[in-house]
Amino acid sequence: MDKITESLLKLVSDWDDDVYNGAYNIRENGGCAGRQSTDNIKIEPKEGGKGIDIYIKEGTKDEKVYIPACISKSNVEDLVYNDFHVGENADVTIVAGCGVHTDDEEGSSHNGIHRFFVGKNARVLYEEKHVGTGEGGGKRSIDPVTDCQLEEGAVLEMNTQQLSGVDHSIRTTTGKLEKNAKLIIHESILTEGDQYAKTDFEVDMVGEDSAVDLISRSVAKDDSYQEYHSKIKGESRCIGHSECDAILVGNGKVNAAPELFAGDLDASLIHEAAIGKVAGEQILKLKTLGLSDEEAEKRIIDGFLNA
Repeated sequence: MDKITESLLKLVSDWDDDVYNGAYNIRENGGCAGRQSTDNIKIEPKEGGKGIDIYIKEGTKDEKVYIPACISKSNVEDLVYNDFHVGENADVTIVAGCGVHTDDEEGSSHNGIHRFFVGKNARVLYEEKHVGTGEGGGKRSIDPVTDCQLEEGAVLEMNTQQLSGVDHSIRTTTGKLEKNAKLIIHESILTEGDQYAKTDFEVDMVGEDSAVDLISRSVAKDDSYQEYHSKIKGESRCIGHSECDAILVGNGKVNAAPELFAGDLDASLIHEAAIGKVAGEQILKLKTLGLSDEEAEKRIIDGFLNA
């Protein structure tokens, strides 16, 4: 791996002292830069090198698997297919993340297509960070696609962050939940300059007593533009909640469009959306503590995105 890849790994995952503690697959510029399985987590390459299958044994507890993808140069278009097969009663953490670096006028992109097959009563914590770096004018694009299939009693919690430097992003997530399954998604997105980000959720609760909680927090600065669309479908007795909170800075723009569909009398669904600017009294309060306007604004935004 080159030094840029190593710096990106530190930004998007737990890379420390050139090692991961657990199973891992490191993707660099469209190829494999390192792979390791454990007794309970097997990582196998797909045909043609265009992705991996991750097999997590039934009953596996307290283990992690790392699947970061990095692009350290311009003019790379990376497309990868990753499938996660999580056995019944497992309880694991998956650490993903993507960094794209360009230093000239040629852009680069990463498109990760992930499918989760989460077995009965299994629990998965999925953590993902995206970042763009480099001084070049080339567009840095990250477009993740995620599909979640949750069996009875399965729980999938996804914490996703878009940190900075990503010029174009379309995040598409779909899911189907069986009886007593739960999907929890917390995302935070920061856009600056003329960057564009779109989030599109569609979740179908077909099993009784299934539940969905979608929370999106975003900050659109300068001339950037964001779109948020969520569709929660309740096809049985279930609980669904969607929340989109956004802060505008400068000429930033946000279009939020949550949508609900109730196909059962006992489907309990709610959505919330709020868009506004940083409150002046918050800035003033922090300035009394010795912070400048810029420092106060940054402190408020950081706290909002990480709440």
